[in-house]
Amino acid sequence: MPSAPESGISLSNPVIPGFHPDPSVCRAGEDYYLACSSFEYYPGIPVFHSRDLVHWTQIGNALDRPEQLRLAGARSSGGLYAPTLRHHDGRFWLIVTNVSGDGNLLFTATDPAGPWSDPVRLPGVRGIDPDLAWDDEGTCWCTVAGVSQVRIDPHTGETLGEPRRVWSGTPGAKAPEAPHLYHIGEYWYLLIAEGGTERCHAVSVARGRTPDGPFEPCPANPVLTHRGTDHPIQNTGHGDLVQGPDGSWWMVFLGVRPHGGSPGWHVLGRETFLAPVTWVDGWPVVGEATPSPAPPPWPLRRPAAVPVRDDFEGGGLAPGWISPRFRHEEDCTTKERAGWLSLRARGASLDDTDVTFVGRRQQHPACRARTLVDPAGGSGGLAVRLDERHHYEIEATADEVRVIARIGPLRSVVASRPSTGGPVVLGVETSPAREVTDPREGPDTVALGVREADGTFTELARLDGRYLSTEVAGGFTGRVIGLYASTGTVHFDWFDYEPYED
Repeated sequence: MPSAPESGISLSNPVIPGFHPDPSVCRAGEDYYLACSSFEYYPGIPVFHSRDLVHWTQIGNALDRPEQLRLAGARSSGGLYAPTLRHHDGRFWLIVTNVSGDGNLLFTATDPAGPWSDPVRLPGVRGIDPDLAWDDEGTCWCTVAGVSQVRIDPHTGETLGEPRRVWSGTPGAKAPEAPHLYHIGEYWYLLIAEGGTERCHAVSVARGRTPDGPFEPCPANPVLTHRGTDHPIQNTGHGDLVQGPDGSWWMVFLGVRPHGGSPGWHVLGRETFLAPVTWVDGWPVVGEATPSPAPPPWPLRRPAAVPVRDDFEGGGLAPGWISPRFRHEEDCTTKERAGWLSLRARGASLDDTDVTFVGRRQQHPACRARTLVDPAGGSGGLAVRLDERHHYEIEATADEVRVIARIGPLRSVVASRPSTGGPVVLGVETSPAREVTDPREGPDTVALGVREADGTFTELARLDGRYLSTEVAGGFTGRVIGLYASTGTVHFDWFDYEPYED
């Protein structure tokens, strides 16, 4: 790889850190757009923009209206799976599966920042992880996990003919999924993930002369996997190919960064990584994707400063804020008290599926989050959430501040102190394990406490972070740090999120 450009900016993997799995990328002129799975969270399907494939800015969420996205009753790690984002015939096309009831849905937009259309339903497309590709005659091919394929009318959702199995990956490898079909040169390439989403995750490829095959598997499959290695990035899979600004080829894919002892725990969820691709004998060869590889061979754009503080003064929430299943405007508003976010409780705690919670994905192993909360009208606070059965929170009432831990079937108040009754600054801090010498050592600790009037931070509890990991809780999501109300109405003046070097 070439040396760094004079600007001094370098490529840093993951290119989109935190809970941003199943990346799908497309190019429109000089611009790149990328979408990720969002599961049970609303709004759904975050959309990012870049000019260099390295620095990405979230420009919106594709599904941000109730008529587009129904998640009532969705279990954690249910909801929206594996979108495919494409640019074709002057429009952007997004196809995705809502596994919690609506099946496969297709949306379009002229501007990827939105608004996106109401859904076109695809009742004849059976299976998850749908892909879209058009041939030279304008026929639209939809390929799904399995791997099967059917022609569709993308405007009406009608299937044209019967689905047929085309290729199911490496014999003996489980879960062929995440298909993407491309016409590159003289071949059609079918890229899939296989091996399951855990440590055996991989990307394999086959090629054929027509979009419906027959497909010949690459003799070097899998073309990407870190299984059986001590690579710091694991669970690599679910790739999508794209050409760089100079015509070179690249792959975005998901991976995790496990930490701690055995078996290793990843707490940020599955993240989006970038690796170079070369072509040898007509097959893609995926290069190294280290945490900080050398930059690509084109000038990198200096990223805009990412705000770490939200003062809730813009009349609405930024696109990075998400909530489980739905966000009721009357329960989450910046209009009730100017410059404050007001949350009105629905569920009685984070154990409930209808809890009033707004959060942002944890994107760094070492980070601090702070908020100023006024609990005079109820109770609520600052939480680190994985799902309803796995979360830590520090909660303020008019009488006390308490730390609560929910781990599987167990729920406990682990620390408390009297409150002055007025606004209080609550804080959360995550600290990765430094030198791991014990195979039982967890990935990090989560400290919860309050900031005193003199600016010092008083830690009330420090909890083992492994219990807020996928390896313990199961599922497909990562940590989300945010604000919630458990009774009455509570108000939040500001929220800070700050990564730091541990």
